[in-house]
Amino acid sequence: MISAGRALVRPPGPRLADAIVTHAARRPVDVALAARQHEAYVAALRSAGWRVGAVAAADDQPDAVFIEDPLVVCGDVAIIGRSGDARRRGEAPGAERAARELGLRVERIEEPGTLDGGDVLQAGDTVYVGRGARTNEEGICQFARLVGGRKVVPVATRGCLHLKSAMTALPDGGLIGLPDLVDTSVLPGLRVVREPAGAHVVLLGPDHVLMAASAPRTAARLAADGLRVTSVDISEFEALDGCVTCLSVLVP
Repeated sequence: MISAGRALVRPPGPRLADAIVTHAARRPVDVALAARQHEAYVAALRSAGWRVGAVAAADDQPDAVFIEDPLVVCGDVAIIGRSGDARRRGEAPGAERAARELGLRVERIEEPGTLDGGDVLQAGDTVYVGRGARTNEEGICQFARLVGGRKVVPVATRGCLHLKSAMTALPDGGLIGLPDLVDTSVLPGLRVVREPAGAHVVLLGPDHVLMAASAPRTAARLAADGLRVTSVDISEFEALDGCVTCLSVLVP
């Protein structure tokens, strides 16, 4: 269970439309609409009691809005990732400054390791780390050493950008997602969703989740289970392989 704390976000920059697209079908991105959607996303975090802090802009980095990837926070440790796509490594300095301003101990993934925060899913005492195009075995090994005491479970991914593109965790620690995209043999169980965006859940509180508006059926199912669901439209970020988890780093 989590309680509200600090939420780190980074507003979309002027080059957002040039962001990397790997799995989505590229289409024109409305940067002004994306800015409004980001503001609504931030408003949802604030409404849930999170204190929002802005990470310094990195306008030369098209993907910088996806702040989750260069920065992972586990307890009092901030781990600065090293993306498997070299074009994204320029996002790290601003993320590191934000972590230091919060008083977190900063560690780094070093060459030849690679790790994107989108591949790191914390569920209770277990941390699942996706192994794929952006995160390699060496990066996972380094990560495990840096979060000593936590159980780290590597999960092979396929056909998706990050582990959290395929699955996330509910407030009770249960996993929800798309079994075709992950090695389910290493998971204790996975609640299957019918719509891809239903795999993406941000934990706002003990019984409160944030989801994309593009997952109405999953949202209805979770609400029927007794969860409070806040939905936000992030269509312009989904066009860039993004999801609700990518746009913030929550520090309870």
